[in-house]
Amino acid sequence: RHAGTMAAMLESYLDKVVQVVTNDGRNIVGLLKGFDQTTNVILDECHERVFSMEAGVEQVVLGLYIVRGDNIAVVGEIDEDADAELDLATITAEPLKPVAH
Repeated sequence: RHAGTMAAMLESYLDKVVQVVTNDGRNIVGLLKGFDQTTNVILDECHERVFSMEAGVEQVVLGLYIVRGDNIAVVGEIDEDADAELDLATITAEPLKPVAH
């Protein structure tokens, strides 16, 4: 049942900009192009946002990227208007710690 709920949620995000937080704390933003029954996701035009306390957010271009479903902690839709207003160069934050199971 969980897989069906996840698939329905991901279906509503197709061709929208989403943020994926991985179990190891990575923050990847991209256009959701597809997914499968094991929640592997395909992101296009994507980049990783790398947070640090010393500098602003670094955006590392990844392009077309696949994230394994068993490595995904959270998927959420990005409000593109609000996101565009962020000045990532001025945002400092501790990097996320890996998910502890």
